[in-house]
Amino acid sequence: MMPALIAGVAQSEARDRSRELLEEVGVIGRESHKPRQLSGGEQQRVAVARALVNQPLVLLADEPSGNLDTQTSQRLHDLIFGLRAGRELSMVVVTHNLGFSPKSRSCARFTRRTTRAST
Repeated sequence: MMPALIAGVAQSEARDRSRELLEEVGVIGRESHKPRQLSGGEQQRVAVARALVNQPLVLLADEPSGNLDTQTSQRLHDLIFGLRAGRELSMVVVTHNLGFSPKSRSCARFTRRTTRAST
């Protein structure tokens, strides 16, 4: 909710947007919990909701699943790509997790001095 308030969105609209996104990412009912009371996956889903509350055209994600176990990481990937499908949203994801590649429209892979890009 805070990013929307900072952007000048009315408090009632900011609250509504925040609740919709928290429900969409599956953490509704946990709004009053402190970060340390949430699991790593819940913290990442809250971060995704926070990033989307101002309805950006581009989502930048730097290692969104870097600290998550394989199963939670896969659920987060599915969530992020599902959220993209319902919005006019482009994403730039930097990750070591190649699980993002098959779902991406284009992918650039950087390995030392060799660059391989596909579209």
